[in-house]
Amino acid sequence: APAQIRTTLDAPLQRVAVAALTQQIRELQGRHISDGAIVVLDNATGDVLAWVGSSGELSRAGQVDSVTALRQPGSTLKAFLYGEAIAEHRLTAASLLHDSPAQLQTATGLYIPQNYDHHFKGWVSARTALASSLNVPAVRTIVMVSPLAFQRQLGRFGIRLPENGDYYGYSLALGSGEVTLLALTNAYRALANGGRYGAVGEPPRTQALDPGAAFIIGNILSDGNARARTFGTDSILATPFWSAVKTGTSKDMRDNWVVGWSERYTVGVWVGNADGAPMWEVSGIAGAAPIWAALMRYLHQSEPSRPPTPPAGLIHTAIQFGPGLEAAREEWFLPGTEQHLFALSTDPTHAATAEAPEPGADPGRVAARITAPSRGTIIALDPDIPPENQRLILASAAGTAPPDRLRWTIDGHEIGRGASARWLPWPGRHLIELRDAHGTLQDERRVEVRGATVKRATPVAATERTNSD
Repeated sequence: APAQIRTTLDAPLQRVAVAALTQQIRELQGRHISDGAIVVLDNATGDVLAWVGSSGELSRAGQVDSVTALRQPGSTLKAFLYGEAIAEHRLTAASLLHDSPAQLQTATGLYIPQNYDHHFKGWVSARTALASSLNVPAVRTIVMVSPLAFQRQLGRFGIRLPENGDYYGYSLALGSGEVTLLALTNAYRALANGGRYGAVGEPPRTQALDPGAAFIIGNILSDGNARARTFGTDSILATPFWSAVKTGTSKDMRDNWVVGWSERYTVGVWVGNADGAPMWEVSGIAGAAPIWAALMRYLHQSEPSRPPTPPAGLIHTAIQFGPGLEAAREEWFLPGTEQHLFALSTDPTHAATAEAPEPGADPGRVAARITAPSRGTIIALDPDIPPENQRLILASAAGTAPPDRLRWTIDGHEIGRGASARWLPWPGRHLIELRDAHGTLQDERRVEVRGATVKRATPVAATERTNSD
């Protein structure tokens, strides 16, 4: 009897994928590009529905399966970095990060991250930083998380790098390691499944990331307004149905990627050259994105894609930003990390978010409450930012005690009085206490302050610059 071959490939989808890749490579041939690859996975089962390893006759290395070839993933790893930072309570989606020139001293010399467009945006929220793929905030984030912890976290998503995180250093935030398209797409499938990882061809089995953090990352990557800083409001990444997506371009434009998911499918696309030669002015948005968008449109031409249900306990609340920052919006927080105002500490009175006591409460028993910082806050000091811009705002909500009689102490030492105060943190674990005029404890917070090694950038001819969209 003839041998039978069973496959999970969807024949019509496979033909659409081949056609979409071929068309895009033909259109880009004037930009020194000849190869590409596509993977489509079923989120629930892990089945491979489409696998295109090369551009066929257009390729100069058609025998190379680029689905399994190792390449630098560029900014696509940022989704996992920010996910880890949020899960560890180092950041929230609304935390402010400074997008400004910076340089990091490493064992091999100075490392100077640059944004793809070589422009800096100033203070931005983590939501904007990830969705708009800003590089310097990502590097500041890996300083908080550490390259070693990030490398280990990638391993939980099936991205197993040959060296440890310290080998790659801070550049790992921008994709200096090497991954395959298959592994990267499957890692994004884990984000689609609420942070639960399963090998290709298998349903998800292990929790690689806190489900709330995974939901927040998906919410950010589906936010067209948040990505507008870099990609504009009419980006090809926008779909008429729910989807979350991330682009990436490696150093010298040797690789570009788009990986994203809908309710049912995860689609990964790579374009470049099999021999590693640079492309000419081809970013993820110009190279891989049209292919990704065409496949997503095909997959959902008659099938809806609904946004995921938020995990139990996740907090959705209105927030505001200080003057000149971002517009007021509603934001998602892990329990215990929520805040209502995000501002620079030029005026601490703006940070106080006074809240009335619960109706019917006995006013004689109402204690003042600390509203900022949140419980479990971890603060990363950044020598690249002037100290006066790193002061922590201490804020309280009204209690029985007159606000002007409240006293703030750090590790038992008074540092201010009133409803709010400012404190310049120093590394270590600290106890923040709020007491009334009689010394009665009203509320307390424990915080951790960590140092960083970022320094202000200066023109250095021999420094390395990394671009990633």
